[in-house]
Amino acid sequence: MLELLVVIAILGLLIGMVAPAVLRQLGNARTSVAHQSIERLGSVLDMYKLDVGVYPTTEQGLQALVQQPTDVPNWNGPYLKDDRLPVDAWNHSYVYQEPSSRPGHDYDLCSKGPSGNATGDAMICNH
Repeated sequence: MLELLVVIAILGLLIGMVAPAVLRQLGNARTSVAHQSIERLGSVLDMYKLDVGVYPTTEQGLQALVQQPTDVPNWNGPYLKDDRLPVDAWNHSYVYQEPSSRPGHDYDLCSKGPSGNATGDAMICNH
């Protein structure tokens, strides 16, 4: 019986030491997926710009990638497979703004991170 308690205690210690590292890796993986998804959506936005001549406005948003805006005659979409808007790694909607509020960018495409409430530099945005 004592041996069983020792084994359970050792397993508990190992789980206590390993679990935080595993959870940290899971968080890093989702952040990496968010960056990759933003880059992929950036490529889709570039295809839209090639067809239309400009990026979608903030008012049109990412919806312009799946449904033709009324005032865009050269639209050649849908530019995404599904007829629904993409979501980030935490199942939150992306934030899209054109023109960009950041110097050197045509538009802002950002994820608000795990909480869905990140702002400013805490957001994961296009480069």
